[in-house]
Amino acid sequence: MKNLEMYCVTNKTLNFLDETSYKIAWVGQEKPPQNYISCDNGDNIFFKEKNYSELTFHYWFWKNKLDIKDKNWIGFCQKRRYWLKKNSEKSKVNRLNIKDHCLDDVPIEWSNYESILCEPIYVNKIKKMKLIKRGFKSLLKDPRIFFDNSKQSLLLHFNMHHGYGNIEKAIKHLNEKDQNEFFNYLNKSTYYNPHIMFIARPEIVDRWFNDLFKWLFKCEKTFGFENLQGYDTQRLYAYLAERYLSFWFKKYTKYTNWPWSFIET
Repeated sequence: MKNLEMYCVTNKTLNFLDETSYKIAWVGQEKPPQNYISCDNGDNIFFKEKNYSELTFHYWFWKNKLDIKDKNWIGFCQKRRYWLKKNSEKSKVNRLNIKDHCLDDVPIEWSNYESILCEPIYVNKIKKMKLIKRGFKSLLKDPRIFFDNSKQSLLLHFNMHHGYGNIEKAIKHLNEKDQNEFFNYLNKSTYYNPHIMFIARPEIVDRWFNDLFKWLFKCEKTFGFENLQGYDTQRLYAYLAERYLSFWFKKYTKYTNWPWSFIET
């Protein structure tokens, strides 16, 4: 793998990656397969895996492995989502041919950028019944949301799926230089770069993790762990990171979007 170190975070064995150059990081509760990177040693937050998901490895990598003097790009993906070569057709990518399509080198056009983000997904095409069922509190505040897709923002989406008001509470713990801008971003944007996947130079990786984990650890004082139950809120810290990532990299780095694909494991 030329000038690119890619880490795939998983809690399942991924045999179809054996012929790729990807390094596989284990966050499962069972003993990791041989040659997988374990993140339950050194400075780690492995005991928070249920709530932090792939961030469990991200923290371990930051504290135990990251070398800011390294000249390589550093990238992260996850067990069902992978970076693709630019000309790969998403519809044709599967477990049997992933080695031919997964990104394994630094494209020449990256020389103009500092970071790479997933192509965005849009959240402003919400079905009316779901909007009524999950977003009624937001509808009471602004009925225009029901009729105007441009009002169906990231803020609405987060409130509908990950606990009403939770992200506003979290923003109060954010550094002052980002608080207002991040809220405005959530309130106005209808799309984001998903899956906590990014590729960047080591010095930027270091800055990102420093800002991210400083914020999330402060958020623990408000949300804790015991009350985070169910699919929508158990991984709250990962969902917060996912939204902040889109904002942070766009504010602090010169970025571009890049294709990725979902592959069922």
